[in-house]
Amino acid sequence: MGFGGRGKGAWPGRGRGPEGMEAVELRVGFVGAGRMAGGLARGLLRAGKVPASSILASAPSDKNLDAWQESGCRTTHCNLEVLQESTLVFLATKPHILPGVLQEIRPAVGPHHIVVSLAAGVTLQTLQRLLPAGTKVLRLMPNLPCVVQAGAMVFARGSGAGDGEAALLKSLLSSCGLCEEVPESYINIHTGLSGSGVAYVYLFAEALAEGAVKMGMPGGLASRIAAQTLLGAAKMMLETGEHPAKLRGDVCTPGGTTIHALHQLEKGALRATVMNAVEAATNRACDVAED
Repeated sequence: MGFGGRGKGAWPGRGRGPEGMEAVELRVGFVGAGRMAGGLARGLLRAGKVPASSILASAPSDKNLDAWQESGCRTTHCNLEVLQESTLVFLATKPHILPGVLQEIRPAVGPHHIVVSLAAGVTLQTLQRLLPAGTKVLRLMPNLPCVVQAGAMVFARGSGAGDGEAALLKSLLSSCGLCEEVPESYINIHTGLSGSGVAYVYLFAEALAEGAVKMGMPGGLASRIAAQTLLGAAKMMLETGEHPAKLRGDVCTPGGTTIHALHQLEKGALRATVMNAVEAATNRACDVAED
């Protein structure tokens, strides 16, 4: 499966093209071509922010590169080539190999580069220490729904990155979902809330659907309705700006079905359990950062 891009094309030259100057001149590179890198690339392609021919991805083997090629993106086994051909570079390697990759690409990093790390647990301080002084570096934490342009991402900027770099990243990644600039200390919390939180929601959706199956509804229909229920509830939170407690209260009528159901969830300590889950995942993210 490809990314749903625009087909193969030649590497663009400088100057204005049919997609506009920004699309032609902004060359995006990915050092690492795994799932999260692919998710961001899909979002950029689907939103038309960057043409496939302006994306170059590197990986040590062909294992993950076929999908990029099918989408018209360029690929290479040379990390340095990504730096040479790109302005905005996403570092999407495993955290434990990132220091070695930074040492490799350091000679090619220049003042025109914007370097964005996706590596969990690797701090801005570490990134700045391993890259040339003054490098415009930012740290980004996305989540998997970026693949369908419904992600939740936060980023923090290093000392070399200014308002322009932050604005560019936010504008570009808004095509992949919600994108907010935060203090770096929030990034591990975001991991516990949203990075891992996607799995909590899937578990809840599964339980919702299984409850309906237990009462006699076919599984496929129950799963679709559970998903739409979650989507609708989330959209109301975002569009109304109301606190979830207020929206929850609006659904409840005295003596009705909902308050009886909520009583059962409270008996199961749903809220405390979910809060504990966010805490556990955040703490684990902090532990990884210290390893």
